[in-house]
Amino acid sequence: MHPIPTDRARELVAGGYDTHVHVAPDVMERRIDDVTLARRFAEVGLAGFVLKSHYVPTAERAQVVRGVVPGVEALGALTLNGSVGGLNPVAVEIAGRQGARIVWLPTVDSANERASRAATQPGATPPMWAALQDELAEQGIVAPPIEVLDEGGKIVPALHDVFAVLAKHDMVLATGHLSGPEIVVAVDAAAAAGVRRIIVTHPEFTSQQLDVDTQRQLAGRGALLERCFTTAYTKKVSWDLLFAHIREVGPEHSLLSSDLGQPFNPPVEDGLALLADRLLDAGFTEAEVRTMAVVNTRRVLGR
Repeated sequence: MHPIPTDRARELVAGGYDTHVHVAPDVMERRIDDVTLARRFAEVGLAGFVLKSHYVPTAERAQVVRGVVPGVEALGALTLNGSVGGLNPVAVEIAGRQGARIVWLPTVDSANERASRAATQPGATPPMWAALQDELAEQGIVAPPIEVLDEGGKIVPALHDVFAVLAKHDMVLATGHLSGPEIVVAVDAAAAAGVRRIIVTHPEFTSQQLDVDTQRQLAGRGALLERCFTTAYTKKVSWDLLFAHIREVGPEHSLLSSDLGQPFNPPVEDGLALLADRLLDAGFTEAEVRTMAVVNTRRVLGR
């Protein structure tokens, strides 16, 4: 049995966006499809969600969902893995013209993620994409690891081109599964290129594990630190550590998301409220929870 959010938590997150969901159609099994999720969001009072896929662009899907379920804003995204050509500014330009809001830097194909797979915590639930990545590797068609820095520690030219397109379309940069040092350099370069909206993707995740000083440094550059429900729920990190990081960096610099959609995890529409309940139980105020769940999710998306 999965936990059920309280009415108090539902009310606190009402009007917020879940900026990180994995739902059908996808290349792996998902708990719910995008149209049904939009209807569920309408029922619980959430404003919308961002469709994340590790493998395909989602802006076209999002536009269809918005037409079918008016009143809930499904937003498209792009993740710069091998299936879209990696650090491909053309893919970003097309996504921008289609209205995609978030572009994730490489996740499953990042050089850092490939090197970090062996570091999964004992007892943690492995991500669903791991099995697909292993299958592709066995078939000899897995994409080569994507490097974002050159041998001198500088951003590679293709990533400069990506940042220029993001700035032009005022899209949101999410840092994907890069390492801490890579994230710091990328965020600096993106800000210098005029990218105004930046999310540091689940800094507590196994392949990130950013320390507090690094998180504070990134917050000082205007980035929001993403606190995902699934990171702690699937035991990749302890709840206590997640809460400590939020306190030490500051709730005003954090953004809540669910990262839900896996068939074995709670319903996607419950994610933000379940995380709110955990935060309230840990002593965070209602104002702090609403800042992270609603104010910051709307601000980063330009809503």
